[in-house]
Amino acid sequence: MEVKIGVLHTPRELVLESAQTPAEVEQAVTEAMAKDSVLSLTDEKGRKVIIPISKVAYVEIADANPRPFGFTTR
Repeated sequence: MEVKIGVLHTPRELVLESAQTPAEVEQAVTEAMAKDSVLSLTDEKGRKVIIPISKVAYVEIADANPRPFGFTTR
């Protein structure tokens, strides 16, 4: 699953592939907002991303669809 995180005052967003479900990511964001703490997510390779929730502008959660390559008719 792909997670995009917009960070305040930063021109680029953070993009990570996570093995967590969309519900788990949403719960982590909601808990961080409720506690005014940090958002901590882990990507598929086991790397952690930790961001102060006060610096998060938005979080976009999307299922990672494999992109077709070559000449497909889908």
